[in-house]
Amino acid sequence: MPKSASRIPQIIEQHESDILAEWLRYQQSATRSKIGVIGENALREDSSRFLNLLSQAIRKGADVDAANWDNTRHMLADLSRSRATLGFTPQETANFIFSLKQPLFDRLRKEIGNDAQGLADEIWAATQLLDNLGLHTMQIYQKSREEIIQRQQQEMLELSTPVTQLWDGILAVPLIGTLDSERTQVVMESLLQQIVDTGAAIAIIDITGVPTVDTLVAQHLLKTVAAARLMGAECIISGIRPQIAQTIVHLGVDLGDVGTKATLAGAFKVALQRRGLTVTSVSARS
Repeated sequence: MPKSASRIPQIIEQHESDILAEWLRYQQSATRSKIGVIGENALREDSSRFLNLLSQAIRKGADVDAANWDNTRHMLADLSRSRATLGFTPQETANFIFSLKQPLFDRLRKEIGNDAQGLADEIWAATQLLDNLGLHTMQIYQKSREEIIQRQQQEMLELSTPVTQLWDGILAVPLIGTLDSERTQVVMESLLQQIVDTGAAIAIIDITGVPTVDTLVAQHLLKTVAAARLMGAECIISGIRPQIAQTIVHLGVDLGDVGTKATLAGAFKVALQRRGLTVTSVSARS
């Protein structure tokens, strides 16, 4: 359809208030549980803005990938990211576009219902436009959700590898779960930063919560130990259970001169001794 032939922009502009009211009603009935999250005023502003952008863009051509649709696409991208952050589902997000079909089709029938071919052409043009814009909205939503998930995974990864100062000059890194390359990098960065910040001379890496130790896990541990040594801190590995000890021997992994202990308490005791410190009970001193 030639860009000058469509009556959709004219109809939207002439009947914007009616179309907007009906569209809002459809949106609210489909996503009622989420309306309170974004607010009715914000929903009205977004909807009104989209109708204006849609009308302007259609006048210059129906190719939604063309430059005249840039503002419309950007507006939908911002809306999709916002709703992904607020916890909207893909269906609820896409409904912003698809719920416009019914009120727009109803208005087209009222205005050009006597022209069957013209009505069919306009409805087909509107269907293609809204479907393409809906797909664009879904693509942005999916990308936003993936970014949110990746960010949350990174945050959880950082939280799952805390570096704790047990004593002046003594740090502890309790590891829980599988130790892979990505997590090893996080452990290294966190540990090295704490060594710099606290001036610690000893770091205890506790693997009590690591379910299995294979060659790869052992290599990751040794890399962490080597990095700490380059920063001037010695490492002690605690949590060496009998099964893990047997596995390390069976695999032929050489831990070199890295100190190991069965428990975190044992490693802490060694760390205190290396610092020239000792813990004495109050009753013993009296």
